[in-house]
Amino acid sequence: MRCYVVDAFTGNAFTGNPAGVVVLEEPAEPSWMQQVAAELKHSETAFVLPGKPGAATGLRWFTPATEVDLCGHATVAATQVLGGDRTYDTRSGLLRCTKHDDGWITMDFPSDEPRESQDDLSRILPGTTPKYVGRASENLFAELSSAEQVAAAEPDLDALGNTWTGRLIITAKGGGTDFVSRFFGPGVGVDEDPVTGSAHCCLAPYWSRKLGKTDLAGTQVSKRGGVVGATVNDDRVLLRGRAVTILSGELHV
Repeated sequence: MRCYVVDAFTGNAFTGNPAGVVVLEEPAEPSWMQQVAAELKHSETAFVLPGKPGAATGLRWFTPATEVDLCGHATVAATQVLGGDRTYDTRSGLLRCTKHDDGWITMDFPSDEPRESQDDLSRILPGTTPKYVGRASENLFAELSSAEQVAAAEPDLDALGNTWTGRLIITAKGGGTDFVSRFFGPGVGVDEDPVTGSAHCCLAPYWSRKLGKTDLAGTQVSKRGGVVGATVNDDRVLLRGRAVTILSGELHV
């Protein structure tokens, strides 16, 4: 089988978010896919099973610890490898993606706007008083007071890992784009994800409502960093990014 490593949500090698991509020749056992993802050690590895012409491409995502329902950057990575217009059959339904001639990739994902909650984040974000706390379908969500506070945050990952989700998005306005963010996921084996496409399914509708605009850009201020473009369209979010293929080879087991 062909195997790739792709840096997603970036136009420059060794930045953005690296993902593994394995192109399957036939359906594989989930336990084997989990072992491969653990071996590759990226925050996500995408497993794609191209179907017959005109049919949907099977797509599943695994962290080193577990399978997840939705992953943006590994979908960008898969589309970078496969090219063209793709309809992926996933645990989140059918997802449509396109690799354009200029190298940009667009993804049509479901919106997941957070709803305000009463979660106490004082142990997870010590010394910080969020302006807003909410829950999306799989993530805790907090708006902080400034982009600088987001960049400097040091969450208690043990405390976060003991919550109902083990995943947290923090965000603030500004920072050179419409908003900044970071994503922490010890509950799924990822302490901090460099650039998280699926988080922008929460971030884009939240900031669209606050800023009164539908076309946005967000910067994820991790150490590697990356920029995600987003357009909010009712209950869908169109995400935009670039990708760079770093290596390709064969998987022998």
